[in-house]
Amino acid sequence: MSRDRGERTSGPRGRAGADAGSTAGGHRQLDGTPAPGGVSVHIDDGIDYKAECGALRARVEELENELASRRGEIGRERGLVSAAAVYLDPPFARGATQVPALIHWRLDGTVTRWNDAAGCLFGWSEGEAVGRRLSDLVAGDPVSPEEVRAFNHDPGESLFATTTSAGRTREGDAITCRWTYAVLRDGRGEVREIAAIVDEGDDPRQRERLLHERYQMVLQLVDNSPNVMFIKDAEGRYVFLNRHYARAIGRHVIEFLGKDEHEFGATPPGVAEMIVAKEREVLASGRALQYEEVLDYGSQNYYFFTVKFPVRDERGEPIGVGGVVREDTDLRRAEAERAALQEQIIAAQQEALRELSTPLIPLADGVLAMPLIGTVDGARAGQIMETLLDGISRQRAHTALLDITGVRAVDALVADALTRTARAAQMLGARVVLTGIRPEVARALIELGADLSGIVTLGTLQSGIAHALRPTARSRVAR
Repeated sequence: MSRDRGERTSGPRGRAGADAGSTAGGHRQLDGTPAPGGVSVHIDDGIDYKAECGALRARVEELENELASRRGEIGRERGLVSAAAVYLDPPFARGATQVPALIHWRLDGTVTRWNDAAGCLFGWSEGEAVGRRLSDLVAGDPVSPEEVRAFNHDPGESLFATTTSAGRTREGDAITCRWTYAVLRDGRGEVREIAAIVDEGDDPRQRERLLHERYQMVLQLVDNSPNVMFIKDAEGRYVFLNRHYARAIGRHVIEFLGKDEHEFGATPPGVAEMIVAKEREVLASGRALQYEEVLDYGSQNYYFFTVKFPVRDERGEPIGVGGVVREDTDLRRAEAERAALQEQIIAAQQEALRELSTPLIPLADGVLAMPLIGTVDGARAGQIMETLLDGISRQRAHTALLDITGVRAVDALVADALTRTARAAQMLGARVVLTGIRPEVARALIELGADLSGIVTLGTLQSGIAHALRPTARSRVAR
């Protein structure tokens, strides 16, 4: 800079001197060019005009930024804010951990709710306020009918509008009140009432103190969450993370700050690329994403449920990405173990049902009985044959009683199953006695052309047992 100034003021033969001599009266603009007629600036050769211009431009930019910020604050006075902003922003007069002043009223102005904090602010008790017109209590209607009609948002979004009005206490003292309100509607969409948080915002020191208190409260809430929480700037660098995240990685919080996913090195490259790709998608779309992801950390897979959302400035422009991540690895493993155990239980139950549906009862030495109940399908027919043949083989049975008293219907499938089972038993040296033959069953077997040769058929299980236990029958089989 000193060298530049020396070149400009090097004397009558220097550039500044020559230019000054060629212009009437030595008048020039701030950048050193000859001034147009009628508008001129006298040059003092000892001043660095380039530096002054730069300083002036910087000051203008600073003032423009401050003006934009003030405009943003003014716009927010009647604009929409989120529930989180409402929590952090208003300077509630009763302290950060106190319930704020809450007032509800109907469209006609009748107050329906007035809590203790509202009583402290305006001087009216709940009993005195509820049922009266709001304008009689606070000296005005803070929300106009037009503003009520304009506020029509999904209740699940938890949006509020803000407005400032002059008010008056019961004792007649003038106060400036800020109303952060929402319009509550019924199931048909009709206005039910207006609900507002009210605060007095005249003391900037109190405002700053309570903002700090509420920031500390929110920070404690976030730090004690069992989920990972973080915020990154638009370049993907960490600017905030909660204590749980730092503990999970085993690093100090300050080691994260200013580093992106690759620089920090807590995740393998492939995993880092997947994380960054999702965050770029959030920034590009301006919309929150919820998704489940499986990340391979080499030794094993880890399961997460992730929410990522754009972080916006006061003008609503995305300036970063926030994330809330819940690890579900242990839950997924427990679910897999539970599913495997459930399959084992189902298999055991099915085996028990098979045994119960085809019971094999030893009646005497060499005599078995199998009472059948219910419907016989293809799978059960095979099970009947398998169970009976296994029992004949293991117990060296010479007679097997098949009782079909409880079979609901005898069709071609049942008839085929019975005849095939009898033939298989005969191949093992045993005979089959078929009991429970009702008249309609006998007719059905004849109509179906069932081949019952070699099978003894009897009407009841009792007669079948008596037949099987006769000495002549046993000796005949033995020979």
